[in-house]
Amino acid sequence: MNKPAASAQSLPTLSSADFTGLAGSTGPARAILVGVDFGRGKNFDASLDELALLAESAGDVAVARVVARRKAPDAALFVGSGKADEIKALVQAHQAEAVLFDQALSPAQQRNLELHLGVAVADRTMLILEIFGERAQSHEGKLQVELARLQYLSTRLVRRWSHLERQSGGIGMRGGPGEAQIELDRRMIGERIKGAKKQLERVKKQRSTQRRSRERNQTFRVSLVGYTNAGKSTLFNALVNARVYAADQLFATLDTTTRQLFLAEAGESARSVSLSDTVGFIRDLPHKLIEAFEATLQEANDADLLLHVVDAASPVLADQMSEVQRVLAEIGASSIPQVLVFNKLDQLEDTQRPRVLRDTIELAAGVRVPRVFISAQSGEGMAELRAIVAEAVAAMPTQRLKRDESTQDVSGSDHDFADDKTDLLCEDTPQTDPHLSPA
Repeated sequence: MNKPAASAQSLPTLSSADFTGLAGSTGPARAILVGVDFGRGKNFDASLDELALLAESAGDVAVARVVARRKAPDAALFVGSGKADEIKALVQAHQAEAVLFDQALSPAQQRNLELHLGVAVADRTMLILEIFGERAQSHEGKLQVELARLQYLSTRLVRRWSHLERQSGGIGMRGGPGEAQIELDRRMIGERIKGAKKQLERVKKQRSTQRRSRERNQTFRVSLVGYTNAGKSTLFNALVNARVYAADQLFATLDTTTRQLFLAEAGESARSVSLSDTVGFIRDLPHKLIEAFEATLQEANDADLLLHVVDAASPVLADQMSEVQRVLAEIGASSIPQVLVFNKLDQLEDTQRPRVLRDTIELAAGVRVPRVFISAQSGEGMAELRAIVAEAVAAMPTQRLKRDESTQDVSGSDHDFADDKTDLLCEDTPQTDPHLSPA
């Protein structure tokens, strides 16, 4: 892992090498994947497949996987000394250059593991930040990633400057240049965090102006949300004939894109409809990252209808759906009407295909929502999806209930309004089992 030169004039930056690569590496870093199962009902990916996809997206290649079970994290080495020795042996056997953990590590744990293993160590948050940094294209996206990176870096300065701590001293002096450097960098990072937040506030004001313009024009706002790699961008392109970048990888797109959606199904009563493609969610998405992407996620929070895109072929689709609902609740969007869009129908076996393409499903909160099975690639089920959106547009009153952004109460009129719209969408549709119905 590259370490920047200690200079009072330069602030340490988070480059790709600082995350997963080593000095002198010219190709993908060979990485050992590590996951720890703490039980207690925690979501745990025993296969570490998602971590492997994150590593691949960050430019690394997994050469071995290690799964440990503990009641609680070890304060010093996270996995304990015995498992740390086992990982070190794997590092040497596979000539690995990095060790990637599926959980978040404290700064002290990361530093201790690097010293013990002799290679770079990264946690899940670090990988996600690196991917976000590489994928962000717009000015807004880059600002949001910069803010999240700075907030992450601010807790890890001790790891970078510990070699300078208390190297000099004397009468009337406390500590050494290391402590002075840490304090200087903390101040510099704090100033950059304030600057990034100020610029993002301007972005939020611009978006607010755009939202008010759409409200005056009575634009019906639809946002695509869902777990990363569920096919949101592919569906977006299919609905509005756009050319947004879509690929079979995690976080293929970060920047929100909005286009007009023409609905012939709505007939003469059709109103202006906008469709927004938002950033995908993922398990254990760091809270600071959600905060940093508040401006982007606001598109979902201000929508009249959410199309929750689900990878119908995923073996863990229930966990992915639950994670999306958790994030929606965290950003205050849980009361907005939803349509569950089970995508990738073309990847299901014949015995897994549903009996009907359109039905309803009950969410954990007890709210019934429409569900439709589609393939954004082949076009199957798209007519049913467009019909559902058209019905939602027709059900929306001409005079939209105004939302107070600063004092919105989900238990008040907004919540009741959302329930009314959901009932209108679900009328006269059959109730089926929440899971795929075999033919």
